[in-house]
Amino acid sequence: MNTILIKNGKIINENKIFEGDIFIKDGRIELIADNIDKKAGKEIDAGGKFVIPGIIDDQVHFREPGQEYKADIASESLAALSGGVTSFMDMPNNNPPVFTQEALENKYNIAKNRSVINYSFYMGASNDNLDEILKTNTENVCGVKIFMGSSTGNLLVDDKKTLENIFSQSPALIATHCEDETTIINNNKYYFEKYGDDITAEYHPKIRSDKACFLSSSFAVELAKKHNTRLHVLHLTTAMEMPLFRNDIPLAQKKITAEVCVHHLYFDDSYYPKLGNKIKCNPAIKSQNDKNMLWQALMDDRLDVIATDHAPHTLEEKNRKYKEAPSGLPLVQHSLNLMLDFYQKDMISLEKIVEKMCHNPAIAFRIKNRGFIREGYWADIVILDPDKVWKVEKDNILYKCKWSPLENKTFKGKVETVLVNGKIALENGVFKYLKAGKRLEFNTK
Repeated sequence: MNTILIKNGKIINENKIFEGDIFIKDGRIELIADNIDKKAGKEIDAGGKFVIPGIIDDQVHFREPGQEYKADIASESLAALSGGVTSFMDMPNNNPPVFTQEALENKYNIAKNRSVINYSFYMGASNDNLDEILKTNTENVCGVKIFMGSSTGNLLVDDKKTLENIFSQSPALIATHCEDETTIINNNKYYFEKYGDDITAEYHPKIRSDKACFLSSSFAVELAKKHNTRLHVLHLTTAMEMPLFRNDIPLAQKKITAEVCVHHLYFDDSYYPKLGNKIKCNPAIKSQNDKNMLWQALMDDRLDVIATDHAPHTLEEKNRKYKEAPSGLPLVQHSLNLMLDFYQKDMISLEKIVEKMCHNPAIAFRIKNRGFIREGYWADIVILDPDKVWKVEKDNILYKCKWSPLENKTFKGKVETVLVNGKIALENGVFKYLKAGKRLEFNTK
């Protein structure tokens, strides 16, 4: 089945919505037109459905290798596929951490056999692995990840000379987790001395404060400007940080790009009493005002990309006391639905959702031939039923951890069919060809 014809879809692409057909041959889009009259090995009627490019999630933690009891590349890529994600970029805080090119290639070898969608992996930075970072191949590795603040795993880079060296010499895009460690340590000391073991997740945004975020992200931006570095600042959470980013030039011309995650657009600190550790994450979910400012910056293009920071843990781990409960929540299956929920509330257009989740990750990371419905591009395509109403329940959660902070939430709109590299991986909600994923490739200029 090397030819597929998608008929009558409402195509959402490059700031337009139009009805049309898409002809796919040998994995790539060959023709887009109002009406295509060509024979194909398979014809899909997308009448009344939305047709969008596959989502590219530039920040996930699929936990393999080292913590497969929480998640693995096979389980989480399947969950991602069911939510319309066709490409992911996975973080290096594995066990052991990805500090060598050998460890990095080991992950690619695992994904080659286990990922049902397209994949890339970040090279990890430590205080003493600059030589390994400099060997990173920018044609087939998405970037170098720096934890400028400790999170899950021992990957904190806090030596200023090391940071200067990485920012000045890295051949690849640098993606940063920005929280100031000294501020967090001091806040931890204050709140734990005050409340002891009775402390709850409601204090998480006070410990991992807006000040901690701003001190670190402003330093990262300062370093990037000094060394003319390609910098992507991950999961921004505060109003204070928004003036650091530009919207006066096109994304393709930006050397410094910015990301927001769906949970920081959806939750705020009023959710802690109900959900507690289930929404404990780093950086923390903060105030309603912070959330409002994130939305403003998203809509005026200071924030370029929407991602998930999908970071699953077991329910047993999450049910521990605040201090022992790990940070992170599973999201990759439901990110598109969260954004569609905002669309139905007139907070964002469909065109803008596609721009931030499909087009912009491809532009910011310079991904080859993906992120758009264009002739000659790989056919990573999602067909979505906009009227299907469904509820998040235990039996339809595909994460290995089998829980979601969105349980019992009703959504309108459901991913129906997904093509990955021109192969039908999901059809009418049923998983089909699950060996279609490829290693992402990147333009070096």
